[in-house]
Amino acid sequence: MTTAILQGQADFQGQADFGAERHPTDRVGYLLVAFFALPFFLFNILPVLFGIYVSFTRWSIVGAPKWVGFDNFHKAFTDQWVAVAFKNVFLYGLIIVPCVTGLGLLFALFVNKRYPLSGLARTLFFAPTVVSATVIGLVWVWMLDTQYGLVNYYLSFLGFDDIPWLTSTRWSLIGVSVASVWWDLGLAFVLFLAALQDIPGEIIDAARVDGANRWQRFKHVILPHLRPVISMVVTLQLISTLRIFSQVYVMTNGGPASSSSSPIHYIYNLAIVRNLFGYAAAVSLLLFVLILAITVVQRFLLRERA
Repeated sequence: MTTAILQGQADFQGQADFGAERHPTDRVGYLLVAFFALPFFLFNILPVLFGIYVSFTRWSIVGAPKWVGFDNFHKAFTDQWVAVAFKNVFLYGLIIVPCVTGLGLLFALFVNKRYPLSGLARTLFFAPTVVSATVIGLVWVWMLDTQYGLVNYYLSFLGFDDIPWLTSTRWSLIGVSVASVWWDLGLAFVLFLAALQDIPGEIIDAARVDGANRWQRFKHVILPHLRPVISMVVTLQLISTLRIFSQVYVMTNGGPASSSSSPIHYIYNLAIVRNLFGYAAAVSLLLFVLILAITVVQRFLLRERA
């Protein structure tokens, strides 16, 4: 009896010691999580919540915000320059997203086949991705210069007249799109190349043995395996295009006559240049809702089918 009681007391003391040792470990875990959670809340979540509040106010950063309700949103829906900016970003998407997706897949197929110079091509295709958007913009401003740019210089050999890529309302949006495609191409290329290298070679060999030609192998074997990656690339590129700013700011500053402006560029002018922080926050919230809606719809349309 005495031995059993002593054993029970020892077991109870062991459990108590285990609990005492566990609590400091939990505190350390919470402390380690806090190093990420607190900055994320302070610099990501809190500014978003504050921006939503500011979108319902009139505020020029001087003084206290004045509550105006939905006036900023009503003004945004009737502002012609907001419409121009969103129309431009829609046109940017029609140019940039298909070009980046198609060229990224094409270049990945070339490198994956290990043709001559494919190793050098791998470096050249990915290199622009690691360069800042400011540098990309400055380089393409020089290349697309109407009189001295390399693009017009080589087009002249084909009989084309000088094209005002960045100084014409007709061409400025295309000029910015060309630079954006070149900058964004590297990420799509790497994602497609990784997906291609993940496809078992036995499947492609079996299709070849069954008599499938190159196009049939691509359509019925390779493309179905790439559907999840295509969906991801299109989603990432849509979001990137809707947020386009640096190229616009560096290359054209939204001109001429706002022909190359974008929502982010217009928001920048409202907030930084004109100090209309409440109105800028309202336009930002509209852009956020648009990005969310397009992403959800796109993921639904391009989701992987069983």
